[in-house]
Amino acid sequence: MADKNTRFGIGVVGAGMGAKPHALALQSLSDTIEVVGVFRRDSEQRRQFCQTYGFSEAESLEALLADPRIDALLVLTPPNARESIVRDAAAAGKHVLLEKPVERTLAAAERIVDIADGAGITLGVIFQHRFRQASRYLAEAVEEERFGRIDAVTLFVPWWRPQSYYDQPGRGTLAQDGGGVLITQAIHSLDLMLSLCGEVSAVTAMAKTTRLHRMETEDFVSAGLEFASGAVGAVTATTASFPGGPESLTINFSTATATLTAGNLTIQTMAGETIAIGEASQGGSGADPMAFPFDWHAAQIADFVQAVRQGRAPLSTGHTALRVHRLIDAMVRSAGEGRRVVLP
Repeated sequence: MADKNTRFGIGVVGAGMGAKPHALALQSLSDTIEVVGVFRRDSEQRRQFCQTYGFSEAESLEALLADPRIDALLVLTPPNARESIVRDAAAAGKHVLLEKPVERTLAAAERIVDIADGAGITLGVIFQHRFRQASRYLAEAVEEERFGRIDAVTLFVPWWRPQSYYDQPGRGTLAQDGGGVLITQAIHSLDLMLSLCGEVSAVTAMAKTTRLHRMETEDFVSAGLEFASGAVGAVTATTASFPGGPESLTINFSTATATLTAGNLTIQTMAGETIAIGEASQGGSGADPMAFPFDWHAAQIADFVQAVRQGRAPLSTGHTALRVHRLIDAMVRSAGEGRRVVLP
């Protein structure tokens, strides 16, 4: 294991469309992190990726796991490949930082978390929206109860994906992705909502595939939420809203209303004060899923590395990720069974 005076060794597994912001983030963290090797099964695309970002290639997952310079794996594969990778990493004593979601189903996600716990490795899950400046400010305000209790919550994710996106092999399927808009796109906003507003105790949902897409899973979901705190909420999430707009989370506190739109936060207090925090940025809401900066990824990777070195939990863990998996599972069950579902 690298000490605090040496660079932290990372092996990257998977280098597809979603790997670009991770690669840029790792480049920006090169003073403290060394990318020891990158493995992707397609050797030509692996070579191109490594040449683009200046990383070394690895011939196999086994080679990464056997390399003593590697402290952790950054796993960017499709969800259906992750359980076996985490099992092998745990057996080799390597920590793991997973791209969301943990896996395709709640049961598989729970198994992965159990594997990491049993092996005593650190498991982090990429939810970079938590690392936006505005998100961090709002999290501190909630923790300090700066604006009183939370009474109502509204989440709106009006994204767009063209049919060509879903025409790619595996996209929007249960076998590869585990679902549609909930587990692939809205999961970021749902995780952020839960991190700020606490657990959901019950949900009543409707999930459909609109006539705008040909796909196996849902591209439109609407749900009513009951929070364990007594607050109520509503969620609408879609990838059928051309041309796509920024996601927004509105929290009605007892003394103020906070609206977080992508990376920008506006708080209006009942005392007449207006607080504005954030940065101008795109969020991947339109036809280009990768249209967002890498700064948030860099902040999360840095937090994960510091957590491993300090022996603490990272901000986003396997256990915190299970909360959003359980919510998504409840929303899908509610829609499928046409009833209100109570979460454990």
